[in-house]
Amino acid sequence: MVLTINSEHWLAQGRHVPSPYYDVREDEQDISLLVIHNISLPPGQFGGPYIEQLFTGTLDPAEHPYFAEIHQLRVSAHCLIRRDGEVVQFVPFHARAWHAGRSEFDGREKCNDFSIGIELEGTDTLPYTSAQYDTLTALTRALQTAYPKISRTRITGHEFIAPGRKTDPGLAFDWRRYKTALND
Repeated sequence: MVLTINSEHWLAQGRHVPSPYYDVREDEQDISLLVIHNISLPPGQFGGPYIEQLFTGTLDPAEHPYFAEIHQLRVSAHCLIRRDGEVVQFVPFHARAWHAGRSEFDGREKCNDFSIGIELEGTDTLPYTSAQYDTLTALTRALQTAYPKISRTRITGHEFIAPGRKTDPGLAFDWRRYKTALND
């Protein structure tokens, strides 16, 4: 699978669902980190429109008790990779998505300023699918081509940039499998 990024910083492949939750980066040339996350809504359940609704500000708090707690969050990621490998893009890559929150990488705070955030539909404890690893690998390669400062050593999990606050993508994420696939 080969993915490409167009001149407007959107994937040429995949579905586009624009989020209002982003802003302009101070320096587009500073994109140098890839952060892997996970999300499922309701927690532990897959499929449905809820992640897209959260990232677009349209989540109905009456749909599920958990949604009443989170429906007012203003969060987004650049992309979501669903269980079947479908990639959904919410924010153009050159813009600052609101995915990392309070965070630090390599001594630098505010990772949203210089990172791209990719959500995997999943949980910390359930295995991710082969389709997700395939898409994540292809997406990573496309991002590294478009933003060459994202080296192998500048790919991390949310849990590592916000320790004690975040746990994703969790123990279920197979870093070795993912990093080995990047070398193929």
